[in-house]
Amino acid sequence: MTDKRGTHDYVEDIRNLEILIYINGKFFPRQDASISVFDSGYLLGDGVWEGIRFHGGKFLFLEQHLERLFWGASKIDMDIGKTIDEITEILYETVKFNNMKSGVHVRLIVSRGIKSTPYQDPSFTVSEPTIVVIPEYKKPSPETQENGIKVVSVDIIRGSSDVQDHRINSLSKFNCIQACIDAHRKGGDEGLMLDPHGYVSTCNSTHFFMVKDNSVLTSTGEYCLHGVTRQNIIDICKSNSVPIYEKNFTLSDVYDSEEAFVTGTFGGVVPIYEIDGHELKVLGKDSLVSLIQSHYNNLVDLESSI
Repeated sequence: MTDKRGTHDYVEDIRNLEILIYINGKFFPRQDASISVFDSGYLLGDGVWEGIRFHGGKFLFLEQHLERLFWGASKIDMDIGKTIDEITEILYETVKFNNMKSGVHVRLIVSRGIKSTPYQDPSFTVSEPTIVVIPEYKKPSPETQENGIKVVSVDIIRGSSDVQDHRINSLSKFNCIQACIDAHRKGGDEGLMLDPHGYVSTCNSTHFFMVKDNSVLTSTGEYCLHGVTRQNIIDICKSNSVPIYEKNFTLSDVYDSEEAFVTGTFGGVVPIYEIDGHELKVLGKDSLVSLIQSHYNNLVDLESSI
């Protein structure tokens, strides 16, 4: 198992040494997969991406992921150059080419393409977009799923959309990287980030939820990524008569919570055992997080069977 901490802890799989990576219509062994140093993604972080699970022979919640990908591309005036159906075909071609059946996590990356010279202006792009698909056998760490993570509040905030629109799944992750570094310096696995008004927004790589008075609370979503798993959890709560609120709340409210958890495509629902030194209940008797985790796992199984 990897020695990395947090929601992206995973069980190492030797098969990943032999994976074939898709780059613009061709497949390359892992050690040979590369892009140009003039690529927009490398030079500027100019592009969009999605992380998608492949489970039981099917990409989970694919429609939502690809809608977000194309929406994000449109917000930065980038033409992906493919239809949603064509991207879908590329994804399935990649797992088929690797003879993968299940337990796979795929990173789909689309950059604006090759530049004539290192410069930010999109008009200096001289190629079609660069499309990369990296498939890996990747399962979340069972220990993390059961025991949870330690979260700390960080000094790095989520800015307003007129600085950088965090609703877009952009290749430019500098804000999140800063928060991740700050969290690790403070001894945490994940950093809890505030919005410009001092309210809790999100974590550096996941979405934050807390449980208080038998209700679930999460942020308004104004300053965070349009999370696919986040929305699934909101829908699960509503369909199972679990009170849920998307609202502004402070760190003081968080410290008074009984349980908390984070969500993401890879880890699903991951409990939190401590926030800024405040210990929380983790999947104990009558745990609302445990119930939500179970409902989400059932949704994943249902999604893969349709």
